[in-house]
Amino acid sequence: MPFKFIHLTDTHLASPGLRLYGLDPRARLDAAIAGINAHHSDAAFAVVTGDLTHWGEAEAYVNFAEAMAGLDMPYIAMVGNHDRRATCTDVLKAAPRDSSGFVQGTRQTEHGLCVFLDTLDETSHAGEMCAERLGWLEKSLADAPADMPFLVFMHHPPFPVGVHAMDSIALKQSGEFAEVIAPYRARIRHLFFGHVHRPVSGSYGTIPFSTLRGTNHQVWFELDPAADHLASHEPPAYGVVLVDRETLVVHTHDFLDVNPRFPFAAPEGMEDREYALSFCGDAR
Repeated sequence: MPFKFIHLTDTHLASPGLRLYGLDPRARLDAAIAGINAHHSDAAFAVVTGDLTHWGEAEAYVNFAEAMAGLDMPYIAMVGNHDRRATCTDVLKAAPRDSSGFVQGTRQTEHGLCVFLDTLDETSHAGEMCAERLGWLEKSLADAPADMPFLVFMHHPPFPVGVHAMDSIALKQSGEFAEVIAPYRARIRHLFFGHVHRPVSGSYGTIPFSTLRGTNHQVWFELDPAADHLASHEPPAYGVVLVDRETLVVHTHDFLDVNPRFPFAAPEGMEDREYALSFCGDAR
């Protein structure tokens, strides 16, 4: 069986009971957790790649912790541009921290070392990796055994994805980041990030990457830099990652999608052609 873990991002929790852009972020996170528990309780852990809260308030982190306590597996909580580092680490034991107080760390798995990065700049929505954080990353990669692969997690993408409004607040030190990982590119099996609120995948040089919609609101798909930057109520998602020695597969599940689900095969006594052409209902 492949090794399985869950990717969540951009939960944007506020104080209990508050609605954000017309949606209840706690209720939507609760729905994600219920679906994960029902269908993926065999996952080893979950990773939440930042923007745990919307305003970084202590009560929002408590709200997040209470929701995540219902998850049937351990989780790693990372920070994004909407978070506040000290408040996050005060409340969440699931937030890793290095010796300098940054919210970053590693986790060993049977298919490599997971590396969790802190890209938070509390003065900007753009990403920041200062010399100290870049040094920590370089040492973490260098200290791993020479044949060990890596899975890297961060909030901000270290390259443009084509959505101008999000590219303008991506990681500022993209060049420095690329320089640090350059000797290890062949060993980085996948790069996971959040921030974009869109299902996007591709390759960063030779490194495959993926990101997904958040669990509350989304960023509308728009590649024209002159167009308005819009949010949307597109369905929220979580990712299910399956890893073995040869492959890494990322499934993105829109867990609140309400479209009909139905069998492909016709019911007994009906021909497949007749069934397909006459179907008009929800056969769930």
